[in-house]
Amino acid sequence: MAALFTPRANVIMVTCMLGCASMVIGGCLWWFAWPYTDYARHVGWVVEQPVPFSHQHHVAGLGLDCRFCHSSVEQSAQASMPPTFTCMTCHSQIWTNAGVLARVRDSFLHNTPLVWPRVTNVPDYVYFNHGIHVAKGVGCESCHGNVATMPLTYKARTLTMQFCLDCHRDPGPQLRPAENIFDTDWRRDRSTPMPAALVAQYHVGGRNLTECAICHR
Repeated sequence: MAALFTPRANVIMVTCMLGCASMVIGGCLWWFAWPYTDYARHVGWVVEQPVPFSHQHHVAGLGLDCRFCHSSVEQSAQASMPPTFTCMTCHSQIWTNAGVLARVRDSFLHNTPLVWPRVTNVPDYVYFNHGIHVAKGVGCESCHGNVATMPLTYKARTLTMQFCLDCHRDPGPQLRPAENIFDTDWRRDRSTPMPAALVAQYHVGGRNLTECAICHR
């Protein structure tokens, strides 16, 4: 009796089976890997704001210090967003009729705050205190990236649990001298104290740091 299927049919069947298996395995791997990608975490995404504020222009171009707008960053858990009055201290004198600033003027005239969507976010169950990190020598750039180069602000770091724990387990390399905390262009050089010296200077470590690393292994 003649064979119902030719050798070519066997090759086609095996190829199809391998293809289906590869698709299933690839789909499972993608399902597990997708949440860990920068795309899923919106790293590098520009968030639309009520006014297209440029850190590149205000920080790198005009030399504004972070604390001019984020005034509570050294004392409070929240870095704070500037009230419209802060914007108008300058823009009541310059660019007074610019169309791009119409919503700022309207906010000021009607005493209604501008709502700035959050760019750098963490889950609701995470408590992050800006004040203590700044006081211990952690620069803004460590979490927010070099905002002075951003025409429009985007999320620069993943801010995952692993991101936080890598710093908490070995904080020394992330610390910087107090005068450089708000300098987003700062880089270590020969004059920079060694990480161990900065850890000692800021009194970083001890029981709380150890317990944090142990509990989240």
